[in-house]
Amino acid sequence: RRLWSLSDHNPRDFGRGRSRSPPLPSTARLDPVSTPDIAIPDDLLPADGRFGCGPSRVRPDAVEMLAGSAGHFLGTSHRQAPVRFKVGELRNGLAELFSLPDGYEILLGNGGTTTFWDAATFGLIERRSQHLAFGEFSSKFAKAADAAPHLDEPQLISSEPGTHPLPEAAAGIDAYCLTHNETSTGVAMPLQRPEGADDDALVLVDATSAAGGLRFDASQVDVYYFAPQKCLASDGGMWLAACSPRAIERIERIAASDRWIPSSLDLGIALENSRKDQTYNTPALATLFLAVEQVSWILENGGLEFAAGRCDRSAATIYDWADGHSVATPFVKDPAMRSHVVATIDFAESVDAATVAAVLRDNGIVDTEPYRKLGRNQLRVALFPAIDPADVAQLTACVDHVIERLG
Repeated sequence: RRLWSLSDHNPRDFGRGRSRSPPLPSTARLDPVSTPDIAIPDDLLPADGRFGCGPSRVRPDAVEMLAGSAGHFLGTSHRQAPVRFKVGELRNGLAELFSLPDGYEILLGNGGTTTFWDAATFGLIERRSQHLAFGEFSSKFAKAADAAPHLDEPQLISSEPGTHPLPEAAAGIDAYCLTHNETSTGVAMPLQRPEGADDDALVLVDATSAAGGLRFDASQVDVYYFAPQKCLASDGGMWLAACSPRAIERIERIAASDRWIPSSLDLGIALENSRKDQTYNTPALATLFLAVEQVSWILENGGLEFAAGRCDRSAATIYDWADGHSVATPFVKDPAMRSHVVATIDFAESVDAATVAAVLRDNGIVDTEPYRKLGRNQLRVALFPAIDPADVAQLTACVDHVIERLG
């Protein structure tokens, strides 16, 4: 059995031309189950074997830029010009990438999307929210709002994994909470302000695995929030949010009220600092830098249409392959709901998808395992803009090779 060293993560080791690492000591094996010793020919392997849904593949060019800038960027104060310029570059780049309407602002803070859900329960939901739940991540925000003692019980609209519901206008709902792309199931939904919603109601969209890879109309949403470790090809630990003037007004009004808000979750403080091109507390500078590099790369190549187009090609490749396969099929049955940034592929009982993923991993193709809580016999494959569509095609050939040899 061939296993990669836990310290062996040089991108050059993935795909064609990589060197094979010796087996790890028994105490350091990646799993306790024996994996069939199947070698995938080099001419089938993708150039880069990273297909994880977060953290995602980081472009080598961006890493090289970070290394070249380390001497004057890493280890410097986030209150000083070099880092604040980088924050400003990211905020301006995202505004251009999303074609934000006049008056929209980019806010940022530390902690990722999970932290932003908590911040939103303090600083964006006034009394009662409506949540669409159709997977693991879309349901977590609903749980956070339900647990908040200062909020009314949220309204929950659910559908089975592999589908998505639609928002329904209701009196007294001041925040409609949607998910652009459900990372756990590979379902994407259209974004549209609910017809008949209260005039001052906000539309809050979790775009963690969608931002920078899926098209949307920013005028239909008030807060489009996300983390940079997926389509923005960076690391985690930061949240970003494109906020409408109505959302800004809500943030400022709640921040000025007598509602108790922890400082680290205070969106009023985040707004004040974002306008100064900085964060309330120290950010991860490498994360910030890599996000800027990815946004700049997308903009230089044509913007969101370029990025979404790459995702479209990858999606067409993997879904067409699965649709025509004898033992594989897309988990999401409705093609209109299939995500173009995260693909989930079911397999017949005759194929153990966990074994397929393990063999792929032994050959340097990593992170194709399904979301653990979904509990399905499937592979989950990221199709983010930084992933070459040609590599997705190679991945399907590798899966076929493994299935054939597993018999």
